[in-house]
Amino acid sequence: MEHYDVLVVGAGFAGAVTARRLAEDGGKKILVLERREHVGGNAYDGPGEGGIVIHFYGPHIFHTNEKRVYDYLSRFTKWRDYQHRVVANIPDGKGGRLQYPVPFNLTSLETAFGAGEGKRLGDKLIAEYGAERKVTILELRQNPDPEISALADYVYEHVFVHYTMKQWGQTPEEIDPNTTARVPVFLSRDDRYFQDAYQGMPLEGYTPLFERMLDHPNITVETGCDALKRLELGSGVVKLDGKVFDGPVIYSGQADELFAFRFGPLPYRTLDFQFETLKQDAFQTHGTVNYTVDEAFTRITEFKHLTGQKVKSETAIMKEFSRAYTGAEGEIPYYAIINPENNALYGKYAALAGAYPNLYLLGRLAEYKYYNMDAIALRALELADSLL
Repeated sequence: MEHYDVLVVGAGFAGAVTARRLAEDGGKKILVLERREHVGGNAYDGPGEGGIVIHFYGPHIFHTNEKRVYDYLSRFTKWRDYQHRVVANIPDGKGGRLQYPVPFNLTSLETAFGAGEGKRLGDKLIAEYGAERKVTILELRQNPDPEISALADYVYEHVFVHYTMKQWGQTPEEIDPNTTARVPVFLSRDDRYFQDAYQGMPLEGYTPLFERMLDHPNITVETGCDALKRLELGSGVVKLDGKVFDGPVIYSGQADELFAFRFGPLPYRTLDFQFETLKQDAFQTHGTVNYTVDEAFTRITEFKHLTGQKVKSETAIMKEFSRAYTGAEGEIPYYAIINPENNALYGKYAALAGAYPNLYLLGRLAEYKYYNMDAIALRALELADSLL
């Protein structure tokens, strides 16, 4: 077998960024093992039915305030200027529906309560807290003015609680009060979902970005390869294909699976996607529409808004359903359920990993955390810094 200096498990952002940096700037020979038949992890995209580019594992919107991350990824893609806007779609109480921006803002106020009343409430909030501020539900509820505390209750009921129950499978009583407290009202008319300095979509898609990143003479990528069938961990030594591998091993898969679920599985939420191709120019007004009060799904994505594709008389949408991850074949763990009990369980697996001096856990699954794409790209760059 060819000699490799570094083993990378997973070809998503964690693995691909680390591999490229170590191969290019460190001159290391890298072997990347990817269980799926493609690179890109959950950011994988490509043409669906009818040729419209879709995100196969849910919508991925790139945004960051980290110039280093933006500059690094810009080496492998040009960007389409895209400012993500999301609306909540709710029953209007009169047999119809209305939609307004989320996070809930001054425009949302005027849509929900009427132009005049909404402006009056907005002016009151600005006078109390200042313009362009994000004020949490907790702050609003603690305000002695009954109108302001009532507004907090409205946002909780119509934007937050039902959506969160669907997303996390919890009752209102089970939802972490700290999470509720952080839900913001944005005292602005900026309807963008993110206010980051750098926002956009890879012009040709995420998959070409990853293919370029991994296209280096020092990188070998094997897709459709389950690394756990080739790895052996024991007595502080990592073996690959039965031979000791003493170079860095960057692992981005599930930490519990790496150690054969020794202490039991870590809980996750998984997602089911229902894709539809429709014979019409457009289905909805925005790329993402959240159904925050009713419907079994959490949101609908229409991909042409994201990609900018010009396809007449046809569009592609995706409905997203959240449920508990069971570990059944084909299921994908998307979201760690972060609480003290689960963090303690993860800590046991992290301690096992700590016994291997050349093993590095990197990524959402390996670290049992929620990371945006830019955050994990930065962590990958920083890990590579330490290994150069």
